[in-house]
Amino acid sequence: MQAKMKKNELIYADLSDRIIGCAFEVFNELGPGLLEKDYQKALRLSFRDARLNFREQVPHDVFYHETRVGRGDFDFMVEDKVVVELKRGKFNLNSELYQVLRYLRMCNIQLGLIIRFTPNGVEHKRVLNIPDDQQVA
Repeated sequence: MQAKMKKNELIYADLSDRIIGCAFEVFNELGPGLLEKDYQKALRLSFRDARLNFREQVPHDVFYHETRVGRGDFDFMVEDKVVVELKRGKFNLNSELYQVLRYLRMCNIQLGLIIRFTPNGVEHKRVLNIPDDQQVA
């Protein structure tokens, strides 16, 4: 059972700061213009150096009427608390938000981060999965 969220409280603020810091570290060394898989490999090393517990290319099943109809993977699960999805280039915010929110709901996780490597640096968005009965107005 997850604790009720307090107004203006950030979920896993310290952990998400560490994850985002790793992404900036990767970009500062590698710069822009690489493939997503290259940033992912470097981020794996940065997570390891930061002593973060993580899993990479985490599988998830897709169900329709309780029947498995597909399978996919998301980029990282950090400390079994935060789903991290990497992108490069411009944001396609709506589709990316829905994609990460699906992952969060499938895994019953509260926080997802979309981390984007752009020509101008690292951009990130927090995605929250908070059940309606746990939100505070």
